[in-house]
Amino acid sequence: MTPTDELRNKLRRMVDEVIPAGGSDTDTRFTDAEIDELLTDASTIEDAAAEGWFRKAARAMSERGGLESSQAGDEAHKFVSLEAYRDHCMAMYQAYKQRVPGLGSRVFEFQPPDVLGGCQSG
Repeated sequence: MTPTDELRNKLRRMVDEVIPAGGSDTDTRFTDAEIDELLTDASTIEDAAAEGWFRKAARAMSERGGLESSQAGDEAHKFVSLEAYRDHCMAMYQAYKQRVPGLGSRVFEFQPPDVLGGCQSG
């Protein structure tokens, strides 16, 4: 897909990475160049969103350096567990991947034709 401002903004909303008011693309997990890469490599916006969530899951550990809590003086921060965050990202990946036309969780069953007319040998 060819990136446009409209597609970039839509994809950012889909992957929960909206640029904060007064901020820039570097205030999110994906720079504009990375968003453009997701869009360019994808066949649909849903496919781009799925890949974005997959990348977020892959980055979970390195983004926080493995920390689930942090304290500096009187200020303490407790983060959601890395596993819970990763699982959420993967669930969102699956949700968007299933929305990609022609992909998703379809089960195909092959029934061979009855060429012997129902005859059984033996």
